[in-house]
Amino acid sequence: MLVGLLMVVAVVAGILTARAEGESKPKERSEWARTIAYCVFTIAVASEMVAGGIWDLLRIEFVRVSLARLGYPLYLLYILGPPKIVCAIALLLPRFLRLKEWAYAGAVINYLGAAASLWFTGRPTGEWIAPLVFAALTIGSWALRPQNRKLVAVESSTKVRVIAWWVPVVITAAMAAVALLTLPPGAPPR
Repeated sequence: MLVGLLMVVAVVAGILTARAEGESKPKERSEWARTIAYCVFTIAVASEMVAGGIWDLLRIEFVRVSLARLGYPLYLLYILGPPKIVCAIALLLPRFLRLKEWAYAGAVINYLGAAASLWFTGRPTGEWIAPLVFAALTIGSWALRPQNRKLVAVESSTKVRVIAWWVPVVITAAMAAVALLTLPPGAPPR
C-alpha cells in the first residue's frame, strides 16, 4: 500500500518536473501515456537501485545469504552498493546526459549479471526472471525518456566507409587469437 502511494506521488512529481524543465504539455493521450510510462519505469528502477545499494552497504542477511549461495565474496557488496545509489541519482537528475547514459548501461549490466548468476547456479526460474524484468524496465525507461534527457549524437557530414567497420572487427579477432594462443598451461589457480 505504502509503496503504491509512493509510486503515485513519484509519478506526479516526475510529470510536474518534466513540465518545469521546459517540456511542452503533452497534447495527445499517447504523449501522456509515454510520459507516465517513462516516469513509472524510471521510478521503479531508481527505487530498486537505491534499495539494493543500501541493502548492499548494510550487508543485510538476505543479501549476504544470496551472495553466499552464488559463491561471491561478501566484499563485492561494498563494490556494488555505492554505484547503485549513484545510478539512481543519475537517472532522476536533469541534465548530465552522458552520466545518464552510463547509468542506464550500468543498470542493465547489473540486472543481466544478476540474472545470469542466478541462472548459471541453477536457481529457480522465479529468482532469475525478476532481474530480467528490471532490465526490461531500464531499457523501457531509456527508450521512453524525453528529448531533453537524451544524448543527441552529432551528425557527421561524411559517410563512414565500410572499412571503418571491418578494421575493429579484424583487430578484435586478431586479439582473440593471440589470447587463445598464449593461454597459460595447466589448471587455473585456486
